[in-house]
Amino acid sequence: MKTADRELLLAHVLGKERSWLLAHDDVELSSEQERLFAELLARRAEGEPVAYLAGTAWFCGRPFEVNPAVLVPRPETEQLVEAALAHLRAYASPVVLDVGTGSGAIACTIAAEMPNAVVYATERSPGALAVAKRNALALRVTLSLSKGDLLPSDESVRFDAVVANLPYIPTADIPDALRYEPREALDGGPDGLREYRRLLERLPQRMNAGALILLEAAPPTIAALADLAAAAFPGARMSIGSDYAGLDRYVRIEKAAGGHAVN
Repeated sequence: MKTADRELLLAHVLGKERSWLLAHDDVELSSEQERLFAELLARRAEGEPVAYLAGTAWFCGRPFEVNPAVLVPRPETEQLVEAALAHLRAYASPVVLDVGTGSGAIACTIAAEMPNAVVYATERSPGALAVAKRNALALRVTLSLSKGDLLPSDESVRFDAVVANLPYIPTADIPDALRYEPREALDGGPDGLREYRRLLERLPQRMNAGALILLEAAPPTIAALADLAAAAFPGARMSIGSDYAGLDRYVRIEKAAGGHAVN
């Protein structure tokens, strides 16, 4: 087991930050704390994510509540947020959508970084939606959260940016290492693109001119996803972005501007 995992779990048991623990390495545990720590270590040894055991994951420098109803936010997803924010800074009051928000990490981060943005977030899982609502309250950000399938039901709403981290692992390829995370947030169907195919059928008519769409996937499915995106947005500028490890991680679609870059 990684030393960092042990330290995070011990800090959780003590109700302290990990930084505090590193400065107090002589701390003594009560018998109840020892029992709880041993239990958490055993569960971690079985493969349960540290974030679930501690109930918290950090994303873009902020803590988010997580539990088995939501995926644990990954560092590579932070790059999508960075790309979205860079695009949105050109707008006075941008309208943004996070599709399949899960814990709300993407939507909450954008709302926190850009208080002038109108941020929508959709989620079909009631359990995940409840987590996202609690995270928005904890971070004191305003989101338009709705339980629904991919897009908000109000068809008059148009977006300046859309970020989506939908299920993208082919059904047969879901690794056992992810068995603790919600399968519905992982399983992208036979080719891993079932949900993205559905999204791209509906998305073009909901985008403003000059809008940016960011779709997270993984190296095995990126090329096919880029082809789907090109077919859905003919004439748009297409590119593939890499994660911190240099792996193909997301498809970037930049819709042609229609006159004004600032709304």
